[in-house]
Order: sequence, then structure tokens, then C-alpha cells
Amino acid sequence: MSGSSTHGLLDTSTLVLLGRIADPSTLPEVPLISAVTLAELTIGPLVATDDAQRVARQAHLQQAEADFEPLAFDAGVARRFGHVAASLGRSGRKPVARTFDAMIAATALAHDPPVHTCNPSDFAGIDDLTVVAVPHPGA
Repeated sequence: MSGSSTHGLLDTSTLVLLGRIADPSTLPEVPLISAVTLAELTIGPLVATDDAQRVARQAHLQQAEADFEPLAFDAGVARRFGHVAASLGRSGRKPVARTFDAMIAATALAHDPPVHTCNPSDFAGIDDLTVVAVPHPGA
């Protein structure tokens, strides 16, 4: 994938909030997700504390599986992950605490789209990553 400005990688929180985003101009024309986001979504129903929560989380997972072909966490992304973890460490952040976000960032860096997120602070301290802030619908 080239760095077309029409493509953007949605992080997991933004994907979950997608139906509630008030300003679609902050979203990419061609939204993408990482296999890491799909992995995060698979955890949700398994750790839900009640049936309503489990059903809602399962619906998010199934919708993502139907709507997206996730970008793989392959060898190229793994190599970028090392750089992301190192840049987080240099910025004083703990890479382990940000593992999923760092893996999503590595996917974006390897494939070149910006990350579109409702939580831009999750990606602070990552060198060379383009982050597009999406206004949180609850703000």
C-alpha cells in the first residue's frame, strides 16, 4: 500500500465508536484495520461480565470481520514494532503497557496510512507515526 491520504488505519477504540462519530470528515475514505484490532475485538466477548456486554462485543467483532480484511501482523510489521517500542521507551513511556497500540502503530508504519483514533494520546511518543485525531463522541 502506498501512502494515499484516502486510506487510514482505524484503531480499535475508533472502530468500536464508528457508528457514533459525529464528524465523518475526520475518518478516512478507505478505512482499514489491523489484525491486532481484530485480536483485541476477539478478547471482548470472552471477558465480558454480563450477557448484554457479551452480545454487544460479539456484534462489534462480527461486524468487523464482515466489513474488513485486516492488514496482517507480518514480518515487516514485526520489524517496525521494534522501532515503535524503542521510540516509546525513549519518550519515557512503557512499551509493554501500550503493546496493542504499538502493534497497531507498527502496522500503520509498515503499510503507510495514518492512524485515525479517538485516543491520540495512546500513540504519543511514537516516532514518524501520523496520527489523525477523531473527536470522541462522548466528549
